[in-house]
Order: sequence, then C-alpha cells, then structure tokens
Amino acid sequence: MNKTLFTVLGSAFVLVACSRSAPPEEPVRAVKVMTVGVDSFNTGHEFAGEVKARVESRLGFRVGGKIIKRQAEVGQHVRQGQVLAQLDPQDYKLAADAARAQMAAASTNRDLAAADYKRYKELKDQNFISGAELERRETTLKAAQAQLEQAQSQLAVQGNQANYAVLVADVSGVVTAVEAEVGQVVTAGMPVLRIAADGVRDVVFSVPEDKVAAIKTGMPVKVRVWAQNAELDGRVREVAASADPLTRTYPVKVALDTPTPPVLGATVYVQPQGLGGAGSQVIKLPTTALRQDGKASAVWVLDKATMTVKSQTVQIATADGNEAVVASGLQPGMLVVSAGVHVLSPGQKVSIYQNKVAVAASASPSAK
Repeated sequence: MNKTLFTVLGSAFVLVACSRSAPPEEPVRAVKVMTVGVDSFNTGHEFAGEVKARVESRLGFRVGGKIIKRQAEVGQHVRQGQVLAQLDPQDYKLAADAARAQMAAASTNRDLAAADYKRYKELKDQNFISGAELERRETTLKAAQAQLEQAQSQLAVQGNQANYAVLVADVSGVVTAVEAEVGQVVTAGMPVLRIAADGVRDVVFSVPEDKVAAIKTGMPVKVRVWAQNAELDGRVREVAASADPLTRTYPVKVALDTPTPPVLGATVYVQPQGLGGAGSQVIKLPTTALRQDGKASAVWVLDKATMTVKSQTVQIATADGNEAVVASGLQPGMLVVSAGVHVLSPGQKVSIYQNKVAVAASASPSAK
C-alpha cells in the first residue's frame, strides 16, 4: 500500500512540475493624450532670394582684338566714363592712317577738278569751247567731290574703330564679374565685364510651378535680411513668363520700399503676404503623435468609454513649425495619444498619464 501511495504522490509531483504557469496579464500602459482642437496656421511660404541691381550690363568691345590691359577688378566701384580695358590698337591706327592718306589724295583730286572746271568755264564764257565740254568738266568735279566725301567718312569710321579699342564704363556701378583676361583675343560684342548700375535694388527669388499662379504683380511681401536681422517691405515688380530651363522655377523680382537697400548680393528671405494660408484655422498635431501605418500616416485615438486605443489614418497637409497640419482624418474633440505611440497595439487598454507633481499637489489637501 505504501508503494502504491508513493507512486501516486510521485506522479502528482511530476504533473505539477511539468504544468506551465499562466502568463501574467499585460500591464495597462499610461499614455499622454491631447484633445484635438482647431488652431491658427502660423507659417507662411518663405523663399530664399538675393539682392541684385535693377540694371546690370554686360560690357564688351565693339571691335575685335587682343586685350592688352584691364583696369577693373571684381567688386570695384567704377564711374561713368572710366576706362575699364584696352585692346591692342596698332592695326586700327594703321587703318586710320591709310584712310587719312586716301582722304588727302581725294582732296587733291577734288581741288584739281575744281581748278579745271573754273578754267573751262572761263573758256566757255568766251565761246572757245562747247557746252558739252564744260559739262564733262563739271561731272568730273562732282565725282571728285563725292570721292572726297567718301574718304572723309572712311576716315571717321577708322577713327571710331581706334576709339572702340578702349572699353569705357557707360554707367557708374560695381563690377560684378570679369569674363575675359589680358592676353585673350575677343570678338566684337563678346562680354568682358559685368557692371551692376548704381541706384534701385531688387530682390530676386524663384518660386515653383504650383505657386507661381498665386504671385501677382503689386503683391506686398516681407523681406528679411539674413545678415542684419531686419525686415523690409517690398512689392512684386515682375513675374517671369517662362520657367528657368535648368531649375524649372519662375524668377520673381521684388522692388524694395527703402532708401537704404541691403548691400548687393546679400542673402534675404522673402515671404509673400497672403500666400500659404497664414492665419487660417487648421488642426495641428505634434510630430510625436504620428506613426507610419504601411504607406499612410496614422495616430492612436483613445476611446474614453472603454479606455482602449484604435488606429486612425490621417492625411498630413504640411508642417507649421514643429507641428504637422492634418488635412483629414480627425475631428475636434477627439482624444489622440501624443507620446509613446510605437509601443501600442489596436484595442490595447491604456490609462491616462498624470504628472507625479500634479498628482502629489492634488493629494496634499486630503492628507491634511
């Protein structure tokens, strides 16, 4: 009997030892929640721009030749009429000398024809020659006069060509680029220097294709100067009719309403007024409330009756500072988990997190 009792007790012990203990219940997680509400959209569209001269000229020689001297450098301020560069003028001087010699020869022929005509006219007055002979001498004189005028014009052209070998600033301004160096052979009209004329300054920035339709001429803009931390007023002066072939964006020019514009080339930030919906009422969430559900963005919505969470797909429109603007998927008054979203699962029970300091403060009156 004792043997049988030991056998039964041993079997029971083995069964108890082999049986698995029940898994512990998952703890109720405390989560931070926020009530969905409507707030003002604060951020407008801002574009980076650059201060440029309203008038910028590319200067080049009106004749071709080899550059022998350049007196202007990038960043240098030049005055109107100041010499900027020079070509080798030797060939043009020789051409001018040749034209001058041709004019002297034409002048001599004209004087000879004039004297001949005068003598034949006197003979005609004495009826020693016929009228036809006098007309031939008159025609010769007119031809000699025309040749003289042609030589004078040719001399003037060659003189101009020699003068064109000197590049002179046609406006006062700042040299912004040098496109040819000493020793280089340039053709007529080839850009050598670029000058930003003194006077009015513009702010130039680029907008994408989906925003260019909203930019209108005369639209007020705010211009923030990066280096000076100053804000200026301006108005859209010009909107490009076609996109830049490289960036596929549309250049926009803004006229500044200030007597002391920023320095040339300064970096600025342009914010067109009325573009981007600043001040409109939107639903915003902190980025900590968002999670990725497949290819869509989603949030956890708390059902306060059952204290469980469910996944809610949302569509994000844009960002407003450090917050995301929700286009659809939420309604004001919903409770959304704002922290710890990556450790939750659908239908999970949760509790609302309370700050220990706030709990202690609320418990202190009852302890008295």
